[in-house]
Amino acid sequence: MINEKELEMIPEAPEHEPEPCSIVLGRFQPFHRGHVALIEWAYEQKESSLLRIAIGSANRPQTPENPWSWEERKDMIENWKKKVHPKWNIEIIAIPDINNPPKWVEHATQYHGKSGLLLTSDKETQKLYEKSKWKTKFFELENRDTFEGWRVRETCKMLSTVKEKDSVKQILLETIPEVVIEWLMEKDHLSRLPFLGPNVEYVG
Repeated sequence: MINEKELEMIPEAPEHEPEPCSIVLGRFQPFHRGHVALIEWAYEQKESSLLRIAIGSANRPQTPENPWSWEERKDMIENWKKKVHPKWNIEIIAIPDINNPPKWVEHATQYHGKSGLLLTSDKETQKLYEKSKWKTKFFELENRDTFEGWRVRETCKMLSTVKEKDSVKQILLETIPEVVIEWLMEKDHLSRLPFLGPNVEYVG
């Protein structure tokens, strides 16, 4: 594990703390159908005009667990939103890791604003925010095992050397939105996966 002191705080926190609003946190490595279900539910449940989507692990180096930069993950979400929910009022931000769960909420608040509403499908994240006096709502994700990030990344990695794009797309459609698959293929963002190291670890 990278030491907290070795992680650069990239991006830096905004100069002015954002207004409180409804928040969704995720790594989005990559943005898959489990995230779609969470965000569509969250948009219906939000208690502010804006839904703020926070991308975690923004400062992690490129590894099998973190193959796409936060800017690339933001592109995935924006492309999906533009195609599926063009009128939605959302904001996408990035938050760097600090390797210190007890201090996470205090740290993240600098980026996503003070106590609003956290909408999550992760029990541990919910507990952290409730300890910090946040209001939370929990989303029970169906078929959670299918949408574990490491499984989706492993499938992407196995298919990254397959030449028949239609076949690749057909398999990935089970877990990844079509517009995101097209983005990954157009940008050639699958081809890097076999070169990032050994098998993907079990990280969400």
